[in-house]
Amino acid sequence: MVSGLVLSLAFCVVIIVLISTTGRNIDVHVGALSVVCVVLCLSAVLLVCLPWLATVRRCGGALALFVWGTLYITAIVFIFDGGPISTWEQVAFFLFLSLSVYTVLPLSMAWALMVGIGTSVSHIIIISVYVPVTSPETQDLAVQLIANAVLFVCVNCVGIFHLWMTEHDLRLSNQKREEFSAIRSQKEIKKYQQEQLLLSVLPRYIAMELKTEVIKRLSKPTSKEENESSFHNFHSLYIRQHKDVSILYADIVGFTKLASSCTPEELVVVLNKLFGRFDDIAKRNGCLRIKILGDCYYCVSGLPDPIPTHASNCVQMGLDMCTAIRSLREATGVEISMRVGVHTGNVLSGVIGLQKWQYDVWSHDVTLANHMESGGLPGRVHITEETLQHLNGAYQVEEGDGGSRDPLLTGRKTFLVIDPHKPNSISRRPQGVRAHVCQVQILESVIKSVIYHYREMYLKVFSTFSGVVLHPKRALLLIHYHLLNVKSFITMIVFVRTCMSVKTLLLTLAVVVYLALFLHVYAPKSHCLIILLIYFNILCSSCFSQDELGCRVDFLLERCFKTEREEMETMENVNKLLLQNVLPLHVASFFMGKTIRNQDLYSQSYDCVCVMFASVPQFKEFYSESSANRDGLECLRFLNEIISDFDELLSKPKFCSVEKIKTIGSTYMAAAGLTHSPVGDEQKKVEMSYSHVRSMVEFAIALMGKLELINTHSFNSFKLRIGINHGPVIAGVIGAHKPQYDIWGNSVNVASRMDSTGVLDKIQVTEETAQMVESVGHSVTLRGVVNVKGKGELTTYFVNTDQSSPPF
Repeated sequence: MVSGLVLSLAFCVVIIVLISTTGRNIDVHVGALSVVCVVLCLSAVLLVCLPWLATVRRCGGALALFVWGTLYITAIVFIFDGGPISTWEQVAFFLFLSLSVYTVLPLSMAWALMVGIGTSVSHIIIISVYVPVTSPETQDLAVQLIANAVLFVCVNCVGIFHLWMTEHDLRLSNQKREEFSAIRSQKEIKKYQQEQLLLSVLPRYIAMELKTEVIKRLSKPTSKEENESSFHNFHSLYIRQHKDVSILYADIVGFTKLASSCTPEELVVVLNKLFGRFDDIAKRNGCLRIKILGDCYYCVSGLPDPIPTHASNCVQMGLDMCTAIRSLREATGVEISMRVGVHTGNVLSGVIGLQKWQYDVWSHDVTLANHMESGGLPGRVHITEETLQHLNGAYQVEEGDGGSRDPLLTGRKTFLVIDPHKPNSISRRPQGVRAHVCQVQILESVIKSVIYHYREMYLKVFSTFSGVVLHPKRALLLIHYHLLNVKSFITMIVFVRTCMSVKTLLLTLAVVVYLALFLHVYAPKSHCLIILLIYFNILCSSCFSQDELGCRVDFLLERCFKTEREEMETMENVNKLLLQNVLPLHVASFFMGKTIRNQDLYSQSYDCVCVMFASVPQFKEFYSESSANRDGLECLRFLNEIISDFDELLSKPKFCSVEKIKTIGSTYMAAAGLTHSPVGDEQKKVEMSYSHVRSMVEFAIALMGKLELINTHSFNSFKLRIGINHGPVIAGVIGAHKPQYDIWGNSVNVASRMDSTGVLDKIQVTEETAQMVESVGHSVTLRGVVNVKGKGELTTYFVNTDQSSPPF
């Protein structure tokens, strides 16, 4: 629309200049000058007010018709303002006006056809009516009218073609933008879902560090020399030290009775609902669940950000958990209870290894909190003196005498919290924490609102920019008197597809040649012709510049879209890679994009899975907290190296069926066979079961070899103690707020006991697993009868590892 107003202003100025410089009698053109001055003033006012008048900008069609109307009135006035009318009277003006309807004014194809054809037809009608009246001596009127009609048809055809091409390009451009916007919206939603799922498992600062590290590795290709030198360097460590936090350990007393009273599937359902309720309690009390280990639940308050009321949070959560387990006892009739231990101190928190990251905490204070649980009483919250000092008298306590139940608590003062038994005890929480959480929630909502409105503003500005600044209407001004010149210049502007410099050169050459050839013929009108041609040349050069600018902007936008699309795809792949290192892909796909309540269950049953527990018992003695090792950080760095090297073995093709489940302190847990067997083919099921056992034994032997290599480089003498068992398991996720993939079943418990009752540098297996181990090419040695907790006496075997591994 701006181009149309500029067009009107420019023509008014040119007409005034032409009348004043060509020596014409101004008295004859008083009417024309009056109209021109009125049009000039109106156009100037609208041009100045256009940026500030939103109503005027919204009425683009009406404003375009107004510009056309003013120019049309000016043309009519000039027709009847110069005496007798000839057949060529104002043909150039009407040609220009007809073409402007298609090229300059923002009209749709239908309106442009009506206005453009109407403009041309009106000139023919006026000439055919008034020429015989004012100039009856005119000869060959019909031939000249036909010539005019041919000119108008050509100009309208060129205008229609230009407008069609313009609208076609605009539709393609809009379609590309809409497709890109749809793709961007879908990818943003998927990215948001991925990040939310990732942040539900890992704290934000660790997730951001991991994401940065992955992006750095993907964007910076390393040479062979760099890979060889990095082999001797430490892996990245994502662990931080935190002071003044409270750690809560809780264990279900009577879990064995509960497990024996229901099937494994029913037990997983009960645990999911119970621990899901614990997650809700933790969220209300400002606590962060760390892990679930069987029937043990432990969490921390004061992580990842400090909370002044961390001790009160953990104590209140312990009381609420005892209340929740009491409700379960009343519902099931099984005599179960909750034993809770709380301690306050310092921790090291983060993730270790390269796969299946799980946020964890380490320190002597964490170990002490674990012993506070084992030395506590069912249905009571057992706290240390350090925790009591941070409660500031918020709860009444009594002597705990934890040393009588756990030898490691001997000589340490412990206390039992007295439950106030208030009706709102489950929801009770220190006011400071509630206010803090409310402030955080309000701040998050404000930030989301600002981001949403900013995005909407960006889209509106982008649309306006695309629709107005990049609008393909070009200010094409064609002022000439002859058919040849009009056809050549129109061809130059509309049909020649080349760069601006070439177009400008060709246009200037055409103007110069035209002036050189025909100037002497039109000597009486030379001043007018020169001014018009120079003016036309300047305006066309400006149009070429706008055209090139539009093409450049379209090109840059396309590159911007491509770059943004590549960045989104990169971030999506990074998030996907991170999620695969937290949860199995099929589990992550289940949780993404769904609103799942915390008690909803995701589980799968498997007929035969081989489970392994590999522990480094000597690490407990190796771990120490002193200024020399930065309060235990360097000890965890070494553990991170061990776990990371173990994880690297999983990338080998022969261990593709082995999946890491988690690490428990210095214990590495993995399973083989967490894929569904072929339906109905029993022979293949048996073959796959043997294959899983063979893969796990091979993996265990590889772990022992990897640890020997680490010992060689670090001058240590660590040994693995490994237990393996196979059988049916249930795999699934407990809690949707903080999903954690795990496996349960008797097979898992026995595998754990094979580790805990094992021997250093040995792989202990049950009798049934030993038979399968021998079937896949490994020999075993009878160990004898071993007393296994909860299972009685079992005959176990050691896998011989001093033989060469059979070909896989």
